[in-house]
This record gives sequence, C-alpha cells and structure tokens, in this order.
Amino acid sequence: MSEMKKLTLQNIFESSVSEFAKRPALTFVGKKPLTYREVGEAVKTLTRYLHSRGVKRGDRVALLSENMPNWGIAFFAVTTLGAVAVPILPDFTANQIHHILRHAGCKAVFVSEKLLDRLEEGEFSELETAILIDTFSIVPLEAAGKKLKKGAKKQVKGFSKLQNMSYFLRRKLRPEVKEDDLASIIYTSGTTGHSKGVMLTHKNLVSNTFASMTLQEVNDRDRFLSILPLSHTIECTIGFLIPFSKGACIYYLEKRPTPRLLMQAFQQVKPTMMVSVPLIIEKIYKTRIHPQLTKSGLVNRLYKFAPVRKKLHQVAGKKLLASFGGKLKFFGIGGAKLGAEVERFLREAKFPYAVGYGLTETSPLIAGVKPELTKFRSTGPAIPGVEIKIDQPNPQTGEGEILVKGPNVMKGYYQDPERTKQVFTKDGWFRTGDLGKLDSDNYLYIMGRLKNMILGPSGENIYPEEIESLIDEHDLVLESLVFLEEGNLVARVHLNYEELDKMFLGKNLSETKIEQEIKRLLEEIRQGVNEKVASFSRISKIIEQTEPFEKTPTLKVKRYLYAD
Repeated sequence: MSEMKKLTLQNIFESSVSEFAKRPALTFVGKKPLTYREVGEAVKTLTRYLHSRGVKRGDRVALLSENMPNWGIAFFAVTTLGAVAVPILPDFTANQIHHILRHAGCKAVFVSEKLLDRLEEGEFSELETAILIDTFSIVPLEAAGKKLKKGAKKQVKGFSKLQNMSYFLRRKLRPEVKEDDLASIIYTSGTTGHSKGVMLTHKNLVSNTFASMTLQEVNDRDRFLSILPLSHTIECTIGFLIPFSKGACIYYLEKRPTPRLLMQAFQQVKPTMMVSVPLIIEKIYKTRIHPQLTKSGLVNRLYKFAPVRKKLHQVAGKKLLASFGGKLKFFGIGGAKLGAEVERFLREAKFPYAVGYGLTETSPLIAGVKPELTKFRSTGPAIPGVEIKIDQPNPQTGEGEILVKGPNVMKGYYQDPERTKQVFTKDGWFRTGDLGKLDSDNYLYIMGRLKNMILGPSGENIYPEEIESLIDEHDLVLESLVFLEEGNLVARVHLNYEELDKMFLGKNLSETKIEQEIKRLLEEIRQGVNEKVASFSRISKIIEQTEPFEKTPTLKVKRYLYAD
C-alpha cells in the first residue's frame, strides 16, 4: 500500500478500496465475500444518505450490532464523513444503551434486527435517524417506544431506496477529515461496573493500526476470522482496521461462537490470523487437550517429566493447529492475563501465539511482539512510537504502575474532564492502572490491576491474578477469583463439572458424599496453592462457585459482583 499522507480512517478506506478493488473484503463464513470495490460503493451510498439526513462532521452516530460485514461498512460511512462512530457492545442492557445514546447525544443509529427491541421505551431527544444495519433499511422513528419494532417491519425502506434518496448528491462527498478529529467514542464494558466514553481520534486509531502491523506481516491473501466484538478496540483495530488496510479478507460468524460452530468455521475458512481472549484458548486446553495428555495412569506419570511433556505438547500442538484449519500463522491474545500453564503448552507446542497488552484508552495496543520473539509471561516490548515508563518502581522488584505516552493515547473521557485529569500525570503520561515491570530487554511483564492489588499484613503487594493463575493450573478448575474478606484471602473456584461427572460415574455416590468429595477437592487445591506462594499470599478458604462467573463482553470477570 502506498504511504499514507495523513493518519485518518478516510485515507485507509480510500487507499484500500482503490488498491484492492477486486479482492474479497468482508463476508459471513460460507457466504460470497463483498469485494473492496463493493464495500467502497456501499460506504459512499451510506455517507451520502447520512449527509442528506443532516449528519455532519462531529455528529455522533451509534453502531448497535453484532459482528457482520455491514458493521465495517457503517463504521467507514460514519468516519469518512467526519462524523463520530459510537460502537455499542451488543451485550449491554437496554438501560445502558439508552444512557449511551443520550450521553453521547447520538443523531443517528445503525441497529441490527436482533437488537432493535433494546431501543424500545427509550426517549432520545437528539436521535433523528435509525437504519437497520442488516439490510441498510430505514427504520421510521415516528413509531417510537413499543411500536418501534413492529413499525420497522412494516415500513422499512430498502438499500436501493437509500441509493435513490441520496442519488441527487452526485458530486463526490469528501469532507476534510483531520488527524486530530474525533473518530470514535467507545463506552468501556468495565470490570468495575462503571462505563466511560473513551474519545479516540483518527490519529489514535490509525497510528496504532500501523504500529501494530510490525508484529506480523499481513497481505491481501490473508484470511482473518473475527470472533471478538467489533465494538471493542482490540477487534476493531487488530481484527478489522489492520486486515482492511492490507487488503485481507475478514470472515464473521452469523451466530454466537460456540465450540462446535468455531470448529466448523476453522475448517471452512482456514484462517491465517485471528485475535482472541485468553478464556477461549484456555477452555480448549482444559476441556480438550489436557484430558487427552493425562487420560491414563502411565501417561500421567510420564507427563510429569519435562522432556516427555514437551514431546507430548508438540504432538498435541500439531493436532491443535490442524483443528484451526492448518494455516494459522498468528494467534493474538489480549484483553486479560493468559494462564501460565496454558502459555507453557502453547510455547512447547510451537503454536504461533503472541500476547498483546493494551487498553481501550490506548486504541488499544501498547506492547506486543512477533510469535517467534515471545518470552514466557511477557507481553513483549512497547510497539513502535509508544513509550512505557514504570512509575515509582519498587526498589526490590522493579514493579510499579505502567505509564504510557504515544500517538495512540486517547483524547480523554467524553464530557468528563475530572476523570480525564485523574488518569494523566502533569507531564502528560497516561496512567494505565496496571502494575508491571520491565526487564533488561524492555519486555513488559504485567503483575495485575492496581485497584485489584491487596496489601498484605506487613504492607506486601499481593496480586490476586497471580494466585488465580496457580489455582487455574489444577486439572479440575476452569476459573477462579481471589479477593480479601474480613482480612483473609478467599478464593471462589468454578470447577470442571463435566470431568467431575466422569470421575463420579459408576460410583453410586449420594449427594452428601459428592458434596464431601468436592469439599475434599477444594481443600486439596487450597493446600497445593499455599505450598507455592509466600506466607502472606496464602488462601484461608475456597468457596465453590457453582455457576460460571459473570463476565464483560470481552470475557473478563466482573470482580465487583463477587468481592468488595
């Protein structure tokens, strides 16, 4: 691709549509892809229509939809017009969605048919236009409230109608979009329960797109499988803007990514690249790979010897790669900390993984590295153009809060100058709220969230994420949460009940006996973990968490629901 004159989404869009016109761009798995030229025409039609509806530079336009090819078309239609895209996570409740639409003062909304009922009962004084994103049909806002969905079904005007309505704008609509113009306001899902509107400029997103490309070469023959919400920066930047700027083809799932659906998609698409959160690969390891490696007594004993374990991991790694379609060359992991046991497997299996670190506020990537240059438990060094500094590092450990500077750092929180002021130092460094350290090669190691850190009895720093990682290494643990309760460390543990059922099968155990066995197992886990941690990090008790933890749309546990 020719060098960009300006770091704007408008330039990414126009360059790709021109250079890769005949190449496949966006599609659902198993469907015929839209070419870059077709995407370009659709974007221009939508842009003209939005303009005819009075949407102008700086106006906010919401995108309330699941992942689909039309999401990207709507995103570019808004941002190339100079308006501001407001992506809304599909998992947000109706009340959260109403708050965002009002807080951002959205003038228009693209909404999917599945989520149309989330707009019911809402009162939006500034909202003037609604477009059904599935078909780019016009939804009549006159039929507000309960009648909205019913009215939409009866009165929608199709995409051809939009083309006719905007046809009078024959001239090329290309407003001046500047690097520092606001491109998107992203309301974070948050593990603390508080949603913030992160303001990202064109320069924030595009600079991060180009800097992130250094982690892996991408070309117009690559196939991306998109499984994380496009409304979140990790998928929008890494899984959408990067492949689009390089002419790759992006595939979307028409349904939620269940294990069975994912396996089918891997074989159909044979992706070369994808982005994931740790929970997905950890579940695959816990439920499919590890049980196979330890299914017999002999194999289980041999597995404890490192040379044998590495050989078994290499064999399992080849099978895992084949299950992903056999062509995968980059599997990016971000959004939360990857478990140590799972990472060890990925390394020894020679699986092409790379762990990235970033936040919505940093567009998102701060640190990352190519798969062949990864270090165990590290996210890699800062990406080009980004600076990392450890604030007030502990003299003994080198740990401190991670501070960041770079063109990827947000403009601030929308309509919240006080909160914006709190997250920047006087000399302009962004406070991530994460604790970490740098090694001699400037590779970054994340210790945990500053707000999650627990002070020990003598002022020691206790990182619950590190203890959770040890708990999760147990064969029968799927996930855990460590917190402070009345001065003691307590863990909630969600067990692998499928494996437990297999263990108890044929033993004719009563409910009471099964409860006793589970209590014994939890105590065994507690003692095993306590042998591996310092005295001040020992767990006093483990509580059985019978249901999976409630999570944000990017699959982080909502800690505030389970601990003070």
